[in-house]
Amino acid sequence: MVTDTLGLLLAVTVTAAHLSDNTLGTRLLDQTKDTWQTISKTWVDTGFKNTVVEHGAALGIDVEVVSRKTGTRGFHLVKRRWVVERTLGWLMFHRRLARDYETLPASSEAMIHIAMIDNAAKRITGETTPTYRPSHARAQKPSRASPTESGAMR
Repeated sequence: MVTDTLGLLLAVTVTAAHLSDNTLGTRLLDQTKDTWQTISKTWVDTGFKNTVVEHGAALGIDVEVVSRKTGTRGFHLVKRRWVVERTLGWLMFHRRLARDYETLPASSEAMIHIAMIDNAAKRITGETTPTYRPSHARAQKPSRASPTESGAMR
């Protein structure tokens, strides 16, 4: 997956697990450059090696490999890596992507695009959670609790 600095999807490819990071990285760079000709810089994790860096240079893209801090144990922010991780977290809010329901890689890619469209639409409209009832119906609903109950779970 390739995202912009805001975490919005630029390119995605879904493949079998046996393909190397370098193979996928070159494929993603090609896909990104075809769609977004002005891209000039990318940050990648240490799984991507010289092949991706050289391929990016041939396309006119500066590929910078970002490493973890060697002396730090446990969780810590890695420069620019958190942007992609946040996007993956957004995608996991969509039930269909939380499990492997699709049989074709193209179907999985389509579901990722649909999920990102949904995320963008929620940002634009300010909608936070889907609802099936109008807000005035929820506000007028009488409480079932008796006046003597306080703090009890219902």
